[in-house]
Amino acid sequence: MERFGPGNTHEVTNQVPPLAHYNLFASDAALSAAVEREGAAWHRETLARDGAALGAPEVIALAELANRHTPELSTFSPRGERIDALEFHPSWHTLLGLLRREGLHALPFSDPQPGAMVARCAGYFLHAQLESGSLCPLTMTFASIPVLQREPALFDTLRDKLYSREHDPRDAPLSQKTSMMIGMGMTEKQGGSDVRSNRTQAFAADGGSGGRGAAYRLVGHKWFFSAPQCDAHLVLARTDEHEGLSCFFVPRFAPDGSKNAVRVQRLKDKLGNRSNASSEVEFFDAYGVMIGDEGRGVPTIIEMANYTRLDCVIGSAALMRAALVQAIHHARHRSAFGKHLADQPLMRNVLADLSLESEAATVLFMRLSRAFEDTTNAPEERAWRRLVTPAAKYWVCKRTLEFTGEAMEVWGGNGYVEEGPMARFYREAPVNSIWEGSGNVMCLDVLRAMEREPDAAQALLGAWREAAQTHPALNAALQRLMAALTSAPEAREASARRIAQQLVLIAQAVLLVKHAPSFVADAFIATRLGEGCGESGRVYGTLPSTFDHAAIVARAFTA
Repeated sequence: MERFGPGNTHEVTNQVPPLAHYNLFASDAALSAAVEREGAAWHRETLARDGAALGAPEVIALAELANRHTPELSTFSPRGERIDALEFHPSWHTLLGLLRREGLHALPFSDPQPGAMVARCAGYFLHAQLESGSLCPLTMTFASIPVLQREPALFDTLRDKLYSREHDPRDAPLSQKTSMMIGMGMTEKQGGSDVRSNRTQAFAADGGSGGRGAAYRLVGHKWFFSAPQCDAHLVLARTDEHEGLSCFFVPRFAPDGSKNAVRVQRLKDKLGNRSNASSEVEFFDAYGVMIGDEGRGVPTIIEMANYTRLDCVIGSAALMRAALVQAIHHARHRSAFGKHLADQPLMRNVLADLSLESEAATVLFMRLSRAFEDTTNAPEERAWRRLVTPAAKYWVCKRTLEFTGEAMEVWGGNGYVEEGPMARFYREAPVNSIWEGSGNVMCLDVLRAMEREPDAAQALLGAWREAAQTHPALNAALQRLMAALTSAPEAREASARRIAQQLVLIAQAVLLVKHAPSFVADAFIATRLGEGCGESGRVYGTLPSTFDHAAIVARAFTA
């Protein structure tokens, strides 16, 4: 028995070294293959360089700092002037600088070429493994660009600042800045996802006739106003002349250089995503410019929402990946009962099951990214964008909650304390399910898309039917999905979550059959779609022992 002298109670042994000095891109076989396959091979060197930089200890530390030192709101200056200024820790601005340097806020628009959307999404996935809150203003800025491009006069004044790869944190009129960020203001207290219940009013400024491109004064409130420090927001409001909502570009500073009358009431005290500021605001004759046609604000901003949904899928897939590599790293270094956790059959089962889930999410978002840059309007590509994206937003984001909890459990008690990253991953997991449309909203949107674009749905299902012919369990699952889609309308609505779930699982299975080793694809199909899938329920670590768990884990993380 070991004996200790006075003042010495124990030696620290069998503790896992922090995961650092690894390349987030080079260690991810599924991502690396998808970059080649989906048309962004030209971006490999950049991704590898960025992946190595993100694995440096000093960069990893930025995430913890930005979430420990959360944003602070100063409503008034010392002289009593209304300023609504937000102060962030320097780590936040460093994170934004890293994101913009890689062009992740605009790459497909600022540097258009085949594979640019795929390249951007792969880079976003790498950064999302580091820190989630800094992604919010970047995503909204990215998603706003195709909307603003439809307003040539306005966009000409914004292009250079939107495309700039420099992060400019100054709270100043846009004319004085080198770059800009854009946020969203959609939901109100009484409506939430039901934005058609919004009451904020917009009145034509200076007695003008109003309409597209005209100046307005906005009066009302927003219950969630994402990233209030942004240089402008896209906001929904009503005019007297039209029953429908219209969309407005609302800058942080008015044309005369004064702070626009968008009053920040308070910052939200959130479960996670704490490095990012979310707020409640009121408009007191705030200046705004109508974009899009009057009364067509929801369709105008829905285009923006389609891009944010894709980023929600990527962000959740990245949380899975980040939690997975931490769990595998821990299990490869931690010993119990005489051998490493990773060498114990039951722990290997858990890690293998998590690895399957993570790879399936990765191949899915990478396929979606290619569909988002399609210019042919081909029915199958349209179906990936319009049908599979909301279903993926529902399913992948939901699975991330359970995934991060399981990965935390691999760490045991060390995973439950704030010194490590697992608690932060777990707190971050719910936000993508809730933001920009919760689960029910996404699933009902899948059904609407199928009804409105039946040719696209048929093209997608037809392609899947061909791919599923060689896999009986996958083919049977596809037949069950098609039967559910022909049920009565009320039954379809009641089963919308089941339909969206099956749609995503089949999509992931088809992609894995095509692009992953058979030991990955076969295990995924058997446990997610096969006859025995009900035996596992929703608990990770219930793979049949017949599958090669060690090979699955080895493929998942090669560092």
